Amino acid sequence: MFNYPIKLDKIFDKLIQNDAKPIIVGGYVRDAILQINSQDIDIEVYNVASFELLEDILKEFGTINSVGKSFGVCKLDFDEFKLDFTLPRKDSKVSDGHTGFEIKVDSSLDYKTASSRRDFSINTIGYDISSKTLLDPFNGIKDLKAKVLRVVDATKFGEDPLRVLRAMQFCARFELVADKQLISICQNMCKDKLLNELASERIFEEFKKLLKSSKPSIGLTFLKQINALEFFYELNLEKKEWDITLEVLDRCEKNITTQLALLCYQMTEKNKDSFITKLTNQKQLVREIKQYHHIVDYVTNKSKTLKYSIIKDANLKNINLFIVALGYKKKNLQYLKPLIHGKELVKVGFKPSKEFSNLLQLTYEIQLLHL
Repeated sequence: MFNYPIKLDKIFDKLIQNDAKPIIVGGYVRDAILQINSQDIDIEVYNVASFELLEDILKEFGTINSVGKSFGVCKLDFDEFKLDFTLPRKDSKVSDGHTGFEIKVDSSLDYKTASSRRDFSINTIGYDISSKTLLDPFNGIKDLKAKVLRVVDATKFGEDPLRVLRAMQFCARFELVADKQLISICQNMCKDKLLNELASERIFEEFKKLLKSSKPSIGLTFLKQINALEFFYELNLEKKEWDITLEVLDRCEKNITTQLALLCYQMTEKNKDSFITKLTNQKQLVREIKQYHHIVDYVTNKSKTLKYSIIKDANLKNINLFIVALGYKKKNLQYLKPLIHGKELVKVGFKPSKEFSNLLQLTYEIQLLHL
């Protein structure tokens, strides 16, 4: 049995009336089998002559966002659901990187051929609306039940470096074990330094999914197993530090900044900057992570000073999540909140100058001494 939101039938009926064949594909089917709720639904539409015809059929149901038209994708927000409609396609590698593919839409493809471009067997499961049957050309349901992550096509998999990190986060999210072939392929991709081809924003998106999982340690262990720490060399920690990092990440509440701060906590200052740069150029995020480390080192007596310039706008609630994940008792950190800022000094007659920051630091140190 497979259930989908019944309100989508009005869209499916319209497609079928136009001789189209809608099939729910990918993550929604996989998650439904695992009894995970989702509002994001991918629908692959067969027997439609062109993308323009698909848009014409769907336009009565809302505004079509065709930003992904070159990839054969159109997006439709329908009530609470985010729908992605795709046409079956073939992908051909034409240049380096995750985006170096030529996309050829072919609505006449059969489901098995069209789904063979996907990364893992668990993502090839589909549900045919017309026949009301599950489609499983690559035994994805069996792999889900066996908790195994297996590639669909070894050659195609090895052409896309992002799939290494997708394997990382899938292992963590669904607590899967990578099969021997997947490990071997990823090891070779890392040996060939294919991760160097990835843009930082794509890397960050996969790490966000990893950190949202209940067991980030599984994904990080997979990275180590496939020698991806040659690229993420900052994670090459001593065994004790590595084990602590895995443990604290698994028990931390889901907050991306807090989790990144934990992931970086055992690194040197130089490696912290290097690792975060691999994920993002958001300077504010780097600053927030340093706030976590600076404050925790102070409250755990690893450091005897606090810098006003670092702590002035720190999120103390999130920093408590960090403290608890490290194994310390939750602390009342409100006493660390600076009472005097630049605007207060201006109000009493001080003029901003090069010495302003020194004066703010001095007033903050006096505050700490008297609290």
